Amino acid sequence: MLFYLYRFLIYLLLPVIVLMQVFKGWRNAAYLQHWNERFGNPSLPNTSYDLLMHAVSVGEVRAVVPLLQRLVKTHDHILLTVTTPTGRKTAESLLGKSVDICYLPYDLGFCVRKFLRMTQPKKAVVVETEVWPNLIKNAKRLDIPLIYINVRLSERSFRSYLKVPSFSEDIFNTIDVIAAQGNADAERLKKLGVNPEKIVITGSLKFDLNMPASLKESAQAMRDLLANDRTVWICGSTRDGEEGMLVSAYKELKKSHPDLLLVLVPRHPERFDGVAKSCESAGLKVVKRTDNPIEIDADIDVYLGNTMGELGLLYAASDIAFVGGSLVPFGGQNILEPCALGIPVIFGPHMFNFEEISKLTVEAKAGVCVQDAEQLQTEISTLINHPNQRDQMGRNGIALIEQHKGALDKVEKLLLK
Repeated sequence: MLFYLYRFLIYLLLPVIVLMQVFKGWRNAAYLQHWNERFGNPSLPNTSYDLLMHAVSVGEVRAVVPLLQRLVKTHDHILLTVTTPTGRKTAESLLGKSVDICYLPYDLGFCVRKFLRMTQPKKAVVVETEVWPNLIKNAKRLDIPLIYINVRLSERSFRSYLKVPSFSEDIFNTIDVIAAQGNADAERLKKLGVNPEKIVITGSLKFDLNMPASLKESAQAMRDLLANDRTVWICGSTRDGEEGMLVSAYKELKKSHPDLLLVLVPRHPERFDGVAKSCESAGLKVVKRTDNPIEIDADIDVYLGNTMGELGLLYAASDIAFVGGSLVPFGGQNILEPCALGIPVIFGPHMFNFEEISKLTVEAKAGVCVQDAEQLQTEISTLINHPNQRDQMGRNGIALIEQHKGALDKVEKLLLK
């Protein structure tokens, strides 16, 4: 009954979903492109695929790129679906023509059925915990094996699913295999009533980072641009409500560390210009990445990373990293990229989307969890004053990555069965 109620509600909410898409398109025109794909009508070069993989946005796409680079050697036709324009752009940039790319349709029964019949995947894979009941049920009806990989189930999500226990149990048990990141995720799935035989633990794909060989050289060139003699503090993937706190902390830090440069990289491109204006309104001098400066003058306060796909480069050229979405309750972002680059990482208390990873990072002394902007300011000041501590945290981060690699091999083996 709850599944039919879901189907009714999703149709009822369709006008709202479309209006939200239009509103997003008003802020970012990319949301208004490829509307036919949102309703299950992709224009694709192939009529059947060996593998369909869904990765929502940038983080999920980047996590599965190394996996897809392996799978293209054993699969003739792979289709990667995404949900966001930034995810699509990232996929196109990193994967080129090696896979076909389109948007996953809205989770409306007729859209999903049409899409699956048009693409005829022999196997479907969903990255992390994107639970779309119509997709799951229709894959089952069409005898398409469905595997969920890199699955994390936070305590918050677990409690939400517990509110509709029979529905959650039914939906999760319709999935053929669930590859969980860790023991805590697996235990929560079992408590929801998921058949233990469906669950395997593979670790997190995000530890199997694929850093380009040219990154070190590019990072040195970026460092030369940012000025070698300045301390560089990068705030990556920041969200609405955080930049104000970060700018205030930076202005206080400048009083005792006048050479400090703030590199600010908002999570969403539609916010780039607004964040730049906010920084200027706060009395800070800003230069944008797209200004293509030959050098950064000593009186510049903020270097705004207003491009896509260069966050890793900017992390690698910095001394200290703060990862956003964590001082405000958005669930955090991936903190492993700066760790892999040997950069000490700081993040806020709202890391419920990266619960296990943040815990491991703190335990390894590769990062620090702060409770508020005031504590953040204190930690940044400490790391500026103690370069040896920065170096040790960076080494700890690299060791953490090496220790927990291996999910890529396990997931690949699982998908080749």
